[in-house]
Amino acid sequence: MIERRLVGARVLRDSGWSDAPVTVAGGHLSDAPARDVDLSGFDLLPGIVDVHGDGFERHMAPRRGALRERDAGMWAVTSELAACGITTAVLAQFWSWEGGMRGPEFAEEVFESVSLVRGTVPVDLRLQLRLETHYLESFDRALEAVDRWGIGYVVFNDHLPHKRLAEGRKPQRLVGQALKSGRNPEAHLALMQGLHAASDQVPAALDGLCGQLAERGVRMGSHDDRTAEGRAEWRGRGVDVSEFPETVEAAQAAREAGDPVVLGAPNVVRGASHAGNVSALELVEAGLCDALASDYHYPSPARAAWRCVELGLLDEAAAWGLVSSGPARVLGLSDRGRIAEGLRADLVVMEPQTRRIVATIAGGQVAWMSGAVAGRFLA
Repeated sequence: MIERRLVGARVLRDSGWSDAPVTVAGGHLSDAPARDVDLSGFDLLPGIVDVHGDGFERHMAPRRGALRERDAGMWAVTSELAACGITTAVLAQFWSWEGGMRGPEFAEEVFESVSLVRGTVPVDLRLQLRLETHYLESFDRALEAVDRWGIGYVVFNDHLPHKRLAEGRKPQRLVGQALKSGRNPEAHLALMQGLHAASDQVPAALDGLCGQLAERGVRMGSHDDRTAEGRAEWRGRGVDVSEFPETVEAAQAAREAGDPVVLGAPNVVRGASHAGNVSALELVEAGLCDALASDYHYPSPARAAWRCVELGLLDEAAAWGLVSSGPARVLGLSDRGRIAEGLRADLVVMEPQTRRIVATIAGGQVAWMSGAVAGRFLA
């Protein structure tokens, strides 16, 4: 761990920019005496807390069917996270009937690799299990995974094409999805039809599972909420985080009930949803966002925060709060997300002109450093 007093930088605190020095000692922000590092000309911001990201997949399975790099891939992930200013990362892994990289077997590889790497790198790696609601036969196995790997966040998805299945039509992109799952198209279709046919068993099964997760203190969220009624149903099970709501109605219902709303940073950067849903920018402007997540692209949180500033939607402190203090609150992490004495030393050093991240300190350790700023620390 480093022990340094960082001076000369503009420092982004809750109330805005400050020129007061920031001291890192013992892994925390401190007032202890330490050697000065002159960061004049740079900005100092809280480390990014990424509440939901699956960009790690391309490191662990860079080419489907050709190469799997479990542990080495996770090491590479931590380097990319740090280079993007992410000091706390929730790795969102599917647990789905879809199979392949979304199946339980691959999920267990991810969880095991995180358990081996966690604690040996500065970035705080955490796990999210994304459970398919109709995958009833795997609920017990998923609960065992939660216990075994200490998973603290479970999110519920439903990727079944119910409308087409109810109409007796083949789902779109059936062949491609079947190939990814390792099944032939006929077997994949039969699986989906069977899961859809058992839909009446799902509510009771979810009630029971959510009760067991709540007893374990697991945070729970729902993915792709579309209606106020659907959000209320999830809330009744103790599932209070609304991840990536697809409509203003669902996001507004979450806000009125005090449920945190998580949106995708790539959606903000693009200016629109790639799936044709409500724009995250629209929800940010309406005040219906508590946190921006990397989703599938780790550079996006920092870029999205500044995009909100450039468009005049938020000031700099509020915009950066959507990727730092906001997601920390969603996760119940009161020890990070802000620059204040006594908190975990998670910091990002940025060039103000280019807004390029040149150094990241996570838990008081150097996680990433590049260019001229390195000379400041080594001087």
